[in-house]
Amino acid sequence: MTARTQSPRPVHTSSVLQRQVRPALAGATFTVFTLMILMAFLSPFGYMSVTALKDRQMITEPGSPILPSRPATFTYEGNEYPVLRVPDEDGHLHEWAIIKKGREESTFIDPHHPEAGLIQWTGRWRTLEPAWELSPMWENFSYAWTQLNMPRLLRNTLLIAIVGLIGTVFSCTVVAYGFTRFRIPGKNILFLLLVSTMILPAFVTIVPTYILFERIGWMGTMLPLMVPHFFANAYNVFLLRQYFLTIPREMDEAAMIDGAGPIRTLVSVILPQSIPVLVAVGIFHFMWAWNDFFGPLLYLSTAIRLQPIAIGIQRFNAQFSARPHMVQSSALLGLLLPVILFFLAQRVFMRGIVFTGVEK
Repeated sequence: MTARTQSPRPVHTSSVLQRQVRPALAGATFTVFTLMILMAFLSPFGYMSVTALKDRQMITEPGSPILPSRPATFTYEGNEYPVLRVPDEDGHLHEWAIIKKGREESTFIDPHHPEAGLIQWTGRWRTLEPAWELSPMWENFSYAWTQLNMPRLLRNTLLIAIVGLIGTVFSCTVVAYGFTRFRIPGKNILFLLLVSTMILPAFVTIVPTYILFERIGWMGTMLPLMVPHFFANAYNVFLLRQYFLTIPREMDEAAMIDGAGPIRTLVSVILPQSIPVLVAVGIFHFMWAWNDFFGPLLYLSTAIRLQPIAIGIQRFNAQFSARPHMVQSSALLGLLLPVILFFLAQRVFMRGIVFTGVEK
């Protein structure tokens, strides 16, 4: 008997190309869609950055470009002349400075080659568009810095944010450690009550809190903006508790066998492994304190020297509301430090968010 030989099946080139093209097409579509969302999300920041580098004339000038630019000029024989975009006989556009304006014929000169002499151009110069040159107004930031008294605002804001950050990290860490490592009667019910406070509107507690701080004489001081953070809050406690649950209890038991108490276990075992979530909690509170407007407005309305940057920028915007470029310059100054802080701590911050509540 002779063995049968099976002929190879023909490979269709079209099917192979389809298998190769489909993943690439899907990836390209996803990338374009992501870029579109990113551009839409960052468009307000782009508008803010561009407007902050303009002056009032650049904003109101008809036909002005998006970038901070002003009409180009050229100095010839001691006089300054505007530069226009002039087409030649072949349709190519040139940026020439108009020396003598005529009804049907005008005299120009090439700013890049003035030694070539004057150029006669036939046509109506009023139909020509002006040439623009990039001219960012960096002095807007120095003016806003001076008018805002930015060093004082930064000092007040950093004091409120850093003291509150220390209180938040310390108190929330202690409470979360108690919920994860100690046997407390009714612990689950207490934790449920704590988490349920997150749905309580903040405006419900404004009046009693205000009356309390007014009775103890804290109005016009920074104490109402710093002291309450030493008593923990539900969101950060929940975040830390979920992270602490991912740390094996065997490590606590090993530390206890070596003679470590609960505090030593927290300091030497739990905290060194919880740096990402501690950084995340710290950044969350810092951003919240930096952007807080209502609290300082309520408690520091009579103490201008103690007001943070959120109140200072609002007062500046009310004063310069007719000058949008100054408003955007002050907003960029207030945004600079949080953006730098976020990018510096981005890797550790993302680890703290990803690992929270996820089994390692």
